[in-house]
Amino acid sequence: MLISLVVTTYNRPDALRAVLDGLSAQVDRGFEVLVADDGSGDDTRAVVTASSANSPVPTEHVWQEDRGFRAGAARNRAAARAQGEYLIFIDGDCIARPDFIAQHRALAEPGWMVAGNRILLSEAFTHRALADRWPLHEWRLDQWEIARREGAINRSLPLMRLGLGPLRKLQARRWQRVRTCNLGLWRRDFETVNGFDEAYEGWGFEDSDLAVRLLNAGIRRKEGAFATGLLHLWHKENDRRFEASNQERLQARIASRDVRAAIGLAQYLPS
Repeated sequence: MLISLVVTTYNRPDALRAVLDGLSAQVDRGFEVLVADDGSGDDTRAVVTASSANSPVPTEHVWQEDRGFRAGAARNRAAARAQGEYLIFIDGDCIARPDFIAQHRALAEPGWMVAGNRILLSEAFTHRALADRWPLHEWRLDQWEIARREGAINRSLPLMRLGLGPLRKLQARRWQRVRTCNLGLWRRDFETVNGFDEAYEGWGFEDSDLAVRLLNAGIRRKEGAFATGLLHLWHKENDRRFEASNQERLQARIASRDVRAAIGLAQYLPS
């Protein structure tokens, strides 16, 4: 099974370079990378081009014009170009450890999406790591435990690998912990709900909306913790001017029981 990994980015080439380095080091190479670029400048394109030349897996740059925060549209465009049966969405500041793809593949199951988690890196630690190009994807658990004690990360426990078995399905109807900085789902399910709803403006809740519609379509949530944890580089808080209106839109979605986005993936698919 080919997996298509969609990496969302916007004008943060140093972070994207670290993310792509981590993806190049994956032990499971049965995947492709699509960089969903929400209008970045030429320095981001240069990073993708350099990574593509050296990566053991296909890497494609899918760019759209900068017209404000349109992460949903960027992801839809990239997903429409994907060749895989299974999609994984991450952000361009979330570094994957070498078994990330392998863990997602092991958890993939028809009728289920896999909601992964993340470890937050501090501002100072992030700046040092990117400036000196530390290979964070290669760090061992003991190194991360030292980092936790020094306040460089918020926690280290999620970096452990635990089977969990049926415990992963205990919160099958919970949308609140589904984030597209770490989400795996079948492409056919993504197409069923018409991808991300591009009616959402700016930052906030477009990933929750996707999760709600997937649940409405009968897709359940599987816990990806202790298997797929990502290293989330620090970043400034996003502009939240649309947060309240987006939250209202989400509440209306929850009440409606809708499945398909009105403005979504279909517009980018071949007719």
